[in-house]
Order: sequence, then structure tokens, then C-alpha cells
Amino acid sequence: MSQSYFDFRQFRVCHGASSMPVGTDAVLLGCWADLRGACRVLDIGTGCGVVALMAAQRAERALVDGIDIDTPSVEQARRNAQASPFASRVRVLQADVREFSLSCGQYDHVLCNPPFFVNDVLPPGERRMRARNASALPACRLLDAVARLLCDDGVFSVVLPSQSQAAFVGQALERGLCLARSLHVRTVLRKPPKRVLLEFARHRVPQPSCGEILLQSDDGSRSPDYARLTRDFYL
Repeated sequence: MSQSYFDFRQFRVCHGASSMPVGTDAVLLGCWADLRGACRVLDIGTGCGVVALMAAQRAERALVDGIDIDTPSVEQARRNAQASPFASRVRVLQADVREFSLSCGQYDHVLCNPPFFVNDVLPPGERRMRARNASALPACRLLDAVARLLCDDGVFSVVLPSQSQAAFVGQALERGLCLARSLHVRTVLRKPPKRVLLEFARHRVPQPSCGEILLQSDDGSRSPDYARLTRDFYL
């Protein structure tokens, strides 16, 4: 995914100007999130817009908003949306989620591929590293925003490093967001999971479902499960 664009089955995503280019985490989130019945979807930290566009493809009647604070990313995401088959249903806004207005109402589904680093020092001169730094949007602030923006029966889906799960789930619960589903992501069989996909709802789920997916087979190709999950998007 090192070139300046990435082709999916129904749309192309240009990402050379974005602080968050197309990556496996975003694709996993866009494929895994349960968007059934969603009418209004919000993608927080949309970057080049890939998750927003995936949501628009999967939720055929949904209006999708993507927000980001990075000007070049917003401009590129807008161009990607306008060039897609979903142009009439995808809106990209430059906004900080902590100040994002509820003037348009709450959302049925909120998606986020958030910053990962926990250190307080941003790597100099790297917009992408800035976008990935958790000090730019701490988990507590993200969850405050989600709790405010999500409707009563809404769903919040997020992708995180595996080691962040326990703390994040605890902070979410403090805000009335309960874990409903999770998927641990293992790149290769010999290594432990590096990422986890989490789904939250406002109602408590007695036994949240938990699964695991392997991305690569022994020969380096996509595993059958990963190929099945992404079949509507990858060429």
C-alpha cells in the first residue's frame, strides 16, 4: 500500500497527501463493523476517507460523515468522496471531534481508527506520526465525544493495539459504553495478536462475543478468513 492510491472494487482512494493513508487497520475496521440498519454514520479521524467510503458501500442507505483536523487529509478525503459512487451520501468536514456540533443529530454508528502512541512527545516533522499519537486525542476524550454523539441504540466500533484493550474497555464502561463484540487480529500464526477490533453499545451484553482472525497464511498470502472478510473490497 505504498503507492499514492489504492484501488478497491468500487472506488479508488488517493492517499498521498493524507496523514493517514490506507492501511490494514482501516480496512479491517471498515469490513468488520456491523453497519446493519445504520442510517447515519460518523468516521472520526477519517484521514483519506477510506473507512467512510467503506461504510457508504456497505450501508447503502446511510449518510456518512467523516471528520478530521488535518487540512490536507480533509481536502483529499473530499476529493475521494466526490470521485466515488457514494458522493451524494458522504460528507467530509474539518473538525475536532471534541468540539463537533450535534446540530445534525446523533449517529447510529461511530467508527474510529484512532491514534496509537501513548508518549507525550510528537515525533518531529511527521504528520502521519502526529496523526497516530494518542496525546493528540487521548482515549478519555475520544470516548467522551462518542458518548455524546452516539444515539441510544447506536454502536461504536474501534481498532486498537491489543495491549490497550483492558484500559480502553474500562474507560468506555465509565461512560456507559459496554463491550459487545471483539476480534483479535493475528498477523501470522507464530506471533501474538497485535490489534483488536472492539464494538460497544449502550446496553450491557452478558457475554460479549470474542473471536480471532489470522491475516496471513504460511505462504504469505491472505488467509481464508481474511480473504472472506475483505472480499467485497479487495481486488
